[in-house]
Amino acid sequence: MITMKNVAPEQAALYWSLRLEGLRVSPESFGSSYEESVPLTMAEVKQRMNNTEEDYILGAFNEERHIVGMAGFVRERRIKLQHKAMIWGVYVTPAYQGKGIARQLMREILERGRALEGLDQISLCVVTTNEAAVALYTKLGFQTYGTERNALKVNGKSLDELHMAYYYDR
Repeated sequence: MITMKNVAPEQAALYWSLRLEGLRVSPESFGSSYEESVPLTMAEVKQRMNNTEEDYILGAFNEERHIVGMAGFVRERRIKLQHKAMIWGVYVTPAYQGKGIARQLMREILERGRALEGLDQISLCVVTTNEAAVALYTKLGFQTYGTERNALKVNGKSLDELHMAYYYDR
């Protein structure tokens, strides 16, 4: 049984362990790098964590209360941009991939977003080579609105990213 809930600051070490794993195992999936992230102190990690309805890290927890998947959500704060939000840092540990956890994370975020007054769209970026993620986001209703060529450079290889958005019909 997988439980979806916000990662609380007191769970920062669990979250950070999974985040570093993702950066190491799937470097092409993140704008951040393992090398830049590993030196951060736990105090710095906690300082970056928020736990509000407009800025949170959603965790997928297994029966043993270990975090096995995550996705970040942040709503724009500036007045002219408050109708938009962004999903970032989606990752599921390899032992739990293919079990629908990423879909559960995304659906939970989309439902929470629907409840936020004035939120019209949620965007994300995904490398074009991550076919499983692109297929998932498309099935959930995300639409591609652009492709950024050479968005990331990982181990000397350039990767393109799709810019996708989910639009609420209000």
